[in-house]
Amino acid sequence: MSDRDRKPPFRRGGGKPFEKGRKPGGRPAWRDRDASPDGPVILYGWHTVAAALANPERQIRKLFLTENAARRLADENIDTRVPPEIVRPSAIDQRLGPDAVHQGLLAEAEPLPAPDIDALAQEGIVLVLDQITDPHNVGAILRSAAAFAVKAIVTTARHSPEATGVLAKSASGALEMVPLVTVQNLARALNELNDRGFMTVGLDSEGAEDLAAVALQQPLALVLGAEGKGLRQLTRETCSVVARLDMPGEIKSLNVSNAAVLALYIGASRLGLMK
Repeated sequence: MSDRDRKPPFRRGGGKPFEKGRKPGGRPAWRDRDASPDGPVILYGWHTVAAALANPERQIRKLFLTENAARRLADENIDTRVPPEIVRPSAIDQRLGPDAVHQGLLAEAEPLPAPDIDALAQEGIVLVLDQITDPHNVGAILRSAAAFAVKAIVTTARHSPEATGVLAKSASGALEMVPLVTVQNLARALNELNDRGFMTVGLDSEGAEDLAAVALQQPLALVLGAEGKGLRQLTRETCSVVARLDMPGEIKSLNVSNAAVLALYIGASRLGLMK
């Protein structure tokens, strides 16, 4: 990813830390996937908040609505689940900033649970993100992942945006549909996927063959690197295959979120998942 359009992850100012639950007796089977040390997960915008309200696993702490947004929720029979606070649009602007397109909805919520990597179903496709830091790109990838029924997205604890704010808005509700698995060491996680029978395919412009020509098989893990840097060397070495996306036009590279869509379409088509 180019540094010119990198934006820092959304953080809520003034929030108090909250304690994350942990099961006794070692590593929990589920971890908070989008917890921020500064407070709850921030969700805004119609699709983002409506999807959160429809998700029984998402616990809503507070809900701020304009009169128009409250009326629309009522018209569409969407349960707010908590008593909303009716506010003027400017009150939400003050919380989020003037550039946030909130459409009159703002929710403060608890993080969602997420599976450990060894709990992933050994079928279909998962996406693995190698230090993709732009929340807009990760949100767009989440949205595409939901469209292609991706089983999970694996990302690193460091050098990745928090699943809140801008990322959640860019995902347009997909944050509630695709589990996020956060790992400390990506190479170790890829080795674990390899050991569990996943075909791990790294996407890189210097790949040995076109992805469309690779004999793909389930379960499939498609590994995407950051724009500009691409896959890190250890990531490349850990993937079972490194492939490229051939383009017929003059421009031979794509934005990482667009590359994800193309790779998912090729993968889902080759695996017979488009039916």
